[in-house]
Amino acid sequence: MTTVGIETSVLSTGLTEAEDRLADDVEAWLREIGSGDCETVRERFSHLRELGTAVFSYPSIRHTQFLKGIVRDEGQLAESLLAFSLPSRLLYTPTKVVAMRSFLVAKFHAFSLLSYLTADREDFHAQIRTVIFSVMSTLMTEAVYFSCLEDPGFSYHTKASLADDLIALWDSGVDIRGIRHLSALSSLWLARESAPPIFGTMAGTVELLRITMDLEEDWREFLVVETSNSETKWALEEFLFGLSWEEIQQVRARLTRFGISAVSYDEIRSYLDSKPAYTIVNASDPRAVYDFFIERRDACTLRKRVAAPGPRHTLEEIYLKYRIIMELQ
Repeated sequence: MTTVGIETSVLSTGLTEAEDRLADDVEAWLREIGSGDCETVRERFSHLRELGTAVFSYPSIRHTQFLKGIVRDEGQLAESLLAFSLPSRLLYTPTKVVAMRSFLVAKFHAFSLLSYLTADREDFHAQIRTVIFSVMSTLMTEAVYFSCLEDPGFSYHTKASLADDLIALWDSGVDIRGIRHLSALSSLWLARESAPPIFGTMAGTVELLRITMDLEEDWREFLVVETSNSETKWALEEFLFGLSWEEIQQVRARLTRFGISAVSYDEIRSYLDSKPAYTIVNASDPRAVYDFFIERRDACTLRKRVAAPGPRHTLEEIYLKYRIIMELQ
Protein backbone atom coordinates (compact mmCIF):
# COMPACT_ATOMS: atom_id res chain seq x y z
CA MET A 1 0.00 0.00 0.00
CA THR A 2 1.11 3.54 -0.60
CA THR A 3 0.27 6.77 1.12
CA VAL A 4 0.29 9.20 -1.80
CA GLY A 5 -2.42 11.81 -2.15
CA ILE A 6 -5.75 10.89 -3.64
CA GLU A 7 -7.42 12.95 -6.34
CA THR A 8 -10.92 13.83 -5.19
CA SER A 9 -12.62 15.44 -8.22
CA VAL A 10 -15.03 12.83 -9.56
CA LEU A 11 -16.34 12.38 -13.12
CA SER A 12 -19.96 11.55 -13.85
CA THR A 13 -18.93 7.88 -13.98
CA GLY A 14 -17.81 7.95 -10.35
CA LEU A 15 -14.13 7.63 -11.25
CA THR A 16 -11.58 10.41 -10.96
CA GLU A 17 -9.76 11.54 -14.08
CA ALA A 18 -6.62 9.78 -12.85
CA GLU A 19 -8.49 6.51 -12.20
CA ASP A 20 -10.22 6.70 -15.58
CA ARG A 21 -6.90 7.31 -17.34
CA LEU A 22 -5.19 4.53 -15.39
CA ALA A 23 -7.80 1.96 -16.49
CA ASP A 24 -7.42 3.08 -20.11
CA ASP A 25 -3.62 2.92 -19.90
CA VAL A 26 -3.66 -0.60 -18.50
CA GLU A 27 -6.10 -1.71 -21.20
CA ALA A 28 -3.86 -0.16 -23.90
CA TRP A 29 -0.77 -1.85 -22.44
CA LEU A 30 -2.50 -5.25 -22.36
CA ARG A 31 -3.56 -4.78 -25.97
CA GLU A 32 -0.02 -3.78 -26.92
CA ILE A 33 1.51 -6.95 -25.45
CA GLY A 34 -1.16 -9.07 -27.12
CA SER A 35 -2.99 -10.12 -23.98
CA GLY A 36 -6.58 -11.23 -24.41
CA ASP A 37 -7.26 -9.82 -20.94
CA CYS A 38 -7.57 -6.37 -22.50
CA GLU A 39 -11.14 -7.22 -23.50
CA THR A 40 -11.94 -8.37 -19.98
CA VAL A 41 -10.67 -5.05 -18.64
CA ARG A 42 -12.60 -3.08 -21.25
CA GLU A 43 -15.83 -4.89 -20.44
CA ARG A 44 -15.37 -4.70 -16.65
CA PHE A 45 -14.73 -0.96 -16.69
CA SER A 46 -17.52 -0.33 -19.17
CA HIS A 47 -19.94 -1.87 -16.67
CA LEU A 48 -18.32 0.02 -13.77
CA ARG A 49 -18.69 3.36 -15.56
CA GLU A 50 -22.32 2.59 -16.40
CA LEU A 51 -22.98 1.72 -12.76
CA GLY A 52 -21.20 4.88 -11.62
CA THR A 53 -23.25 7.02 -14.00
CA ALA A 54 -26.46 5.53 -12.61
CA VAL A 55 -25.39 5.94 -8.96
CA PHE A 56 -24.19 9.52 -9.37
CA SER A 57 -27.37 10.49 -11.21
CA TYR A 58 -29.29 10.08 -7.93
CA PRO A 59 -29.88 13.41 -6.19
CA SER A 60 -27.76 14.45 -3.24
CA ILE A 61 -28.58 12.74 0.06
CA ARG A 62 -29.42 16.21 1.36
CA HIS A 63 -32.37 16.32 -1.04
CA THR A 64 -33.90 13.01 -0.05
CA GLN A 65 -37.15 12.87 1.85
CA PHE A 66 -35.25 11.32 4.77
CA LEU A 67 -33.39 14.52 5.54
CA LYS A 68 -35.90 17.20 4.55
CA GLY A 69 -36.88 19.38 7.46
CA ILE A 70 -34.30 18.01 9.90
CA VAL A 71 -30.98 19.10 8.41
CA ARG A 72 -31.07 22.30 10.47
CA ASP A 73 -31.50 20.36 13.71
CA GLU A 74 -28.04 19.12 14.70
CA GLY A 75 -29.23 16.46 17.13
CA GLN A 76 -31.88 15.03 14.86
CA LEU A 77 -29.52 14.88 11.88
CA ALA A 78 -26.97 12.78 13.77
CA GLU A 79 -29.69 10.50 15.18
CA SER A 80 -31.25 10.12 11.75
CA LEU A 81 -27.99 9.05 10.17
CA LEU A 82 -27.27 6.55 12.94
CA ALA A 83 -30.36 4.61 11.89
CA PHE A 84 -28.61 3.80 8.60
CA SER A 85 -25.88 1.84 10.40
CA LEU A 86 -28.26 -0.86 11.60
CA PRO A 87 -28.61 -3.89 9.27
CA SER A 88 -32.27 -4.17 10.26
CA ARG A 89 -32.87 -0.65 8.89
CA LEU A 90 -31.79 -1.49 5.33
CA LEU A 91 -35.15 -0.65 3.76
CA TYR A 92 -35.14 2.73 5.53
CA THR A 93 -31.76 3.66 4.04
CA PRO A 94 -31.78 6.15 1.12
CA THR A 95 -31.20 4.45 -2.22
CA LYS A 96 -28.09 6.46 -2.99
CA VAL A 97 -26.38 5.27 0.20
CA VAL A 98 -26.96 1.61 -0.68
CA ALA A 99 -26.06 2.21 -4.34
CA MET A 100 -22.85 4.04 -3.39
CA ARG A 101 -21.69 1.16 -1.22
CA SER A 102 -22.36 -1.24 -4.11
CA PHE A 103 -20.42 1.02 -6.47
CA LEU A 104 -17.44 1.11 -4.11
CA VAL A 105 -17.43 -2.71 -3.92
CA ALA A 106 -17.60 -2.93 -7.74
CA LYS A 107 -14.78 -0.38 -8.00
CA PHE A 108 -12.69 -2.41 -5.58
CA HIS A 109 -13.15 -5.57 -7.65
CA ALA A 110 -12.41 -3.79 -10.94
CA PHE A 111 -9.14 -2.33 -9.70
CA SER A 112 -8.24 -5.61 -7.97
CA LEU A 113 -8.46 -7.19 -11.43
CA LEU A 114 -6.02 -4.56 -12.71
CA SER A 115 -3.73 -5.26 -9.77
CA TYR A 116 -3.64 -8.95 -10.65
CA LEU A 117 -2.94 -8.27 -14.33
CA THR A 118 -0.17 -5.72 -13.71
CA ALA A 119 1.88 -7.65 -11.17
CA ASP A 120 4.98 -7.17 -13.38
CA ARG A 121 4.40 -3.45 -13.96
CA GLU A 122 5.31 -1.65 -10.74
CA ASP A 123 4.46 1.77 -12.21
CA PHE A 124 0.86 0.64 -12.77
CA HIS A 125 0.78 -1.54 -9.68
CA ALA A 126 1.63 1.27 -7.25
CA GLN A 127 -1.13 3.52 -8.63
CA ILE A 128 -3.67 0.70 -8.53
CA ARG A 129 -2.84 -0.17 -4.90
CA THR A 130 -3.44 3.46 -3.99
CA VAL A 131 -6.92 3.36 -5.54
CA ILE A 132 -7.72 0.09 -3.78
CA PHE A 133 -6.67 1.48 -0.41
CA SER A 134 -8.72 4.62 -1.01
CA VAL A 135 -11.83 2.45 -1.46
CA MET A 136 -11.08 0.50 1.72
CA SER A 137 -10.40 3.74 3.60
CA THR A 138 -13.75 5.13 2.48
CA LEU A 139 -15.62 2.01 3.62
CA MET A 140 -13.78 1.94 6.95
CA THR A 141 -14.28 5.67 7.47
CA GLU A 142 -18.04 5.31 7.07
CA ALA A 143 -18.02 2.86 9.99
CA VAL A 144 -15.80 5.18 12.03
CA TYR A 145 -18.14 8.12 11.41
CA PHE A 146 -21.02 6.10 12.82
CA SER A 147 -18.87 5.37 15.87
CA CYS A 148 -18.19 9.10 16.26
CA LEU A 149 -21.88 9.93 15.98
CA GLU A 150 -22.57 7.49 18.83
CA ASP A 151 -19.78 8.92 21.00
CA PRO A 152 -21.21 10.89 23.96
CA GLY A 153 -17.90 12.77 24.18
CA PHE A 154 -18.62 14.71 20.98
CA SER A 155 -20.87 17.76 21.19
CA TYR A 156 -23.99 18.19 19.06
CA HIS A 157 -22.14 20.80 17.02
CA THR A 158 -19.27 18.38 16.30
CA LYS A 159 -21.66 15.57 15.46
CA ALA A 160 -23.50 17.84 13.03
CA SER A 161 -20.19 18.61 11.33
CA LEU A 162 -19.37 14.89 11.14
CA ALA A 163 -22.86 14.18 9.78
CA ASP A 164 -22.16 16.71 7.01
CA ASP A 165 -18.90 14.92 6.24
CA LEU A 166 -20.69 11.56 6.13
CA ILE A 167 -23.28 12.95 3.72
CA ALA A 168 -20.46 14.33 1.55
CA LEU A 169 -18.89 10.86 1.52
CA TRP A 170 -22.16 9.32 0.33
CA ASP A 171 -22.58 12.01 -2.31
CA SER A 172 -19.05 11.80 -3.74
CA GLY A 173 -17.81 8.31 -2.85
CA VAL A 174 -14.64 9.86 -1.38
CA ASP A 175 -13.81 10.97 2.15
CA ILE A 176 -10.97 13.47 2.32
CA ARG A 177 -10.38 13.16 6.06
CA GLY A 178 -10.43 9.38 6.12
CA ILE A 179 -8.06 8.96 3.19
CA ARG A 180 -5.71 11.60 4.57
CA HIS A 181 -5.49 10.15 8.07
CA LEU A 182 -6.10 6.43 7.59
CA SER A 183 -3.21 6.36 5.11
CA ALA A 184 -0.95 6.39 8.18
CA LEU A 185 -2.31 2.94 8.97
CA SER A 186 -1.10 1.66 5.60
CA SER A 187 2.38 2.73 6.66
CA LEU A 188 1.86 0.83 9.90
CA TRP A 189 1.00 -2.33 7.94
CA LEU A 190 4.24 -1.98 5.97
CA ALA A 191 6.24 -1.42 9.15
CA ARG A 192 4.69 -4.48 10.78
CA GLU A 193 5.45 -6.68 7.78
CA SER A 194 9.07 -5.48 7.51
CA ALA A 195 9.80 -5.74 11.25
CA PRO A 196 7.25 -8.00 12.96
CA PRO A 197 6.92 -7.35 16.70
CA ILE A 198 8.36 -9.77 19.26
CA PHE A 199 5.72 -10.82 21.74
CA GLY A 200 7.20 -10.53 25.25
CA THR A 201 5.76 -11.23 28.66
CA MET A 202 5.88 -7.54 29.59
CA ALA A 203 3.05 -5.12 28.75
CA GLY A 204 4.26 -4.91 25.15
CA THR A 205 4.89 -1.15 25.08
CA VAL A 206 8.55 -1.52 24.08
CA GLU A 207 7.75 -3.75 21.10
CA LEU A 208 4.92 -1.49 19.96
CA LEU A 209 7.04 1.66 20.14
CA ARG A 210 9.91 -0.06 18.32
CA ILE A 211 7.78 -0.83 15.31
CA THR A 212 5.86 2.44 15.14
CA MET A 213 8.22 5.27 16.02
CA ASP A 214 9.73 5.45 12.52
CA LEU A 215 6.37 6.30 10.96
CA GLU A 216 4.86 9.68 10.06
CA GLU A 217 5.02 12.65 12.43
CA ASP A 218 1.26 12.73 13.07
CA TRP A 219 1.38 9.05 14.03
CA ARG A 220 4.24 9.67 16.48
CA GLU A 221 2.26 12.53 18.02
CA PHE A 222 -0.71 10.21 18.39
CA LEU A 223 1.45 7.62 20.16
CA VAL A 224 2.97 10.14 22.56
CA VAL A 225 -0.49 11.36 23.58
CA GLU A 226 -2.42 8.08 23.53
CA THR A 227 -0.12 5.20 24.55
CA SER A 228 -0.70 5.93 28.24
CA ASN A 229 -4.36 5.12 27.56
CA SER A 230 -4.98 1.42 28.19
CA GLU A 231 -7.67 1.10 25.52
CA THR A 232 -5.41 2.61 22.85
CA LYS A 233 -2.57 0.29 23.80
CA TRP A 234 -4.90 -2.73 23.72
CA ALA A 235 -6.32 -1.73 20.32
CA LEU A 236 -2.80 -1.19 18.98
CA GLU A 237 -1.75 -4.62 20.22
CA GLU A 238 -4.74 -6.22 18.49
CA PHE A 239 -3.81 -4.41 15.28
CA LEU A 240 -0.12 -5.32 15.37
CA PHE A 241 -0.32 -8.91 16.61
CA GLY A 242 -3.47 -9.86 14.69
CA LEU A 243 -5.02 -11.37 17.82
CA SER A 244 -8.04 -10.47 19.91
CA TRP A 245 -7.47 -8.94 23.35
CA GLU A 246 -8.70 -12.17 24.89
CA GLU A 247 -6.19 -14.23 22.88
CA ILE A 248 -3.37 -11.86 23.82
CA GLN A 249 -4.12 -12.48 27.50
CA GLN A 250 -4.12 -16.22 26.83
CA VAL A 251 -0.73 -16.10 25.10
CA ARG A 252 0.80 -13.91 27.82
CA ALA A 253 -0.47 -16.24 30.54
CA ARG A 254 1.11 -19.21 28.78
CA LEU A 255 4.44 -17.42 28.36
CA THR A 256 4.45 -16.58 32.07
CA ARG A 257 3.43 -20.09 33.11
CA PHE A 258 6.25 -21.75 31.16
CA GLY A 259 8.86 -19.07 31.81
CA ILE A 260 9.24 -18.07 28.17
CA SER A 261 10.60 -14.54 27.76
CA ALA A 262 9.42 -13.90 24.20
CA VAL A 263 7.86 -15.53 21.16
CA SER A 264 8.16 -14.53 17.51
CA TYR A 265 5.28 -13.15 15.47
CA ASP A 266 5.06 -16.37 13.42
CA GLU A 267 4.81 -18.58 16.53
CA ILE A 268 2.04 -16.69 18.32
CA ARG A 269 -0.92 -18.49 16.76
CA SER A 270 0.48 -21.91 17.74
CA TYR A 271 -0.02 -20.86 21.38
CA LEU A 272 -3.80 -20.71 20.99
CA ASP A 273 -6.10 -23.60 21.84
CA SER A 274 -8.64 -22.77 19.14
CA LYS A 275 -8.97 -21.12 15.75
CA PRO A 276 -7.86 -17.45 15.95
CA ALA A 277 -10.67 -14.94 16.24
CA TYR A 278 -9.42 -12.67 13.47
CA THR A 279 -8.60 -13.15 9.79
CA ILE A 280 -4.92 -13.53 8.96
CA VAL A 281 -4.02 -10.45 6.94
CA ASN A 282 -2.59 -11.50 3.60
CA ALA A 283 -0.65 -8.67 1.95
CA SER A 284 -1.57 -10.04 -1.48
CA ASP A 285 -5.31 -9.77 -0.77
CA PRO A 286 -6.32 -6.28 0.41
CA ARG A 287 -9.81 -7.53 1.27
CA ALA A 288 -8.28 -9.15 4.34
CA VAL A 289 -7.39 -5.70 5.72
CA TYR A 290 -11.05 -4.66 5.62
CA ASP A 291 -12.18 -8.03 7.03
CA PHE A 292 -9.72 -7.61 9.89
CA PHE A 293 -11.13 -4.16 10.66
CA ILE A 294 -14.76 -5.37 10.65
CA GLU A 295 -13.94 -8.36 12.88
CA ARG A 296 -12.20 -6.14 15.44
CA ARG A 297 -15.05 -3.61 15.28
CA ASP A 298 -17.62 -6.35 15.92
CA ALA A 299 -15.57 -7.70 18.83
CA CYS A 300 -15.44 -4.19 20.32
CA THR A 301 -19.20 -3.85 19.94
CA LEU A 302 -19.74 -7.17 21.73
CA ARG A 303 -17.46 -6.15 24.62
CA LYS A 304 -19.44 -2.94 25.03
CA ARG A 305 -22.73 -4.82 24.97
CA VAL A 306 -21.77 -7.37 27.65
CA ALA A 307 -19.48 -5.01 29.63
CA ALA A 308 -16.47 -7.28 29.06
CA PRO A 309 -12.87 -6.10 29.54
CA GLY A 310 -10.71 -5.15 26.57
CA PRO A 311 -10.80 -2.45 23.89
CA ARG A 312 -14.22 -0.99 23.09
CA HIS A 313 -13.01 0.73 19.88
CA THR A 314 -10.70 -0.29 17.05
CA LEU A 315 -7.37 1.41 16.48
CA GLU A 316 -8.82 3.02 13.34
CA GLU A 317 -11.68 4.54 15.35
CA ILE A 318 -9.38 5.79 18.10
CA TYR A 319 -6.89 7.25 15.63
CA LEU A 320 -9.44 9.02 13.45
CA LYS A 321 -11.26 10.39 16.51
CA TYR A 322 -7.94 11.74 17.75
CA ARG A 323 -7.29 13.46 14.41
CA ILE A 324 -10.83 14.95 14.40
CA ILE A 325 -10.31 16.37 17.89
CA MET A 326 -6.96 17.85 16.84
CA GLU A 327 -8.62 19.49 13.80
CA LEU A 328 -11.35 21.02 15.95
CA GLN A 329 -8.94 22.64 18.39
